[in-house]
Amino acid sequence: MRDILCLNNDCPIQFVLGILGSKWSVLILRELLSGDRRTHELLEALPGISSKTLTLRLRELEKHGLLARQVYPEVPPHVEYSLTEKGLEVQPVMIALKQLGDKWLGEKNCSCSMDK
Repeated sequence: MRDILCLNNDCPIQFVLGILGSKWSVLILRELLSGDRRTHELLEALPGISSKTLTLRLRELEKHGLLARQVYPEVPPHVEYSLTEKGLEVQPVMIALKQLGDKWLGEKNCSCSMDK
């Protein structure tokens, strides 16, 4: 019975990976852990992501309540993204992933935003 639960949406690991498992989602969250970011700042921090993909991932994360989108009524419009309280709950997981990555890479520290 327990194995059956882990094959459907009742499995908490599968549920979280369903939200965070997209290619760029974790990296977007990593950047937002350092502070609020505008779209162009995220594009610069994530080489290889397209504007379209970034927009899709930001919308998904917002839909799940992990980030907030603040639009400032300026010309041109100014939009900033920030983590919500729910989004901040991923910080210990991100720290653990970084520590594991450092260990597996032979303690070669990267210069990612988690070091700031």
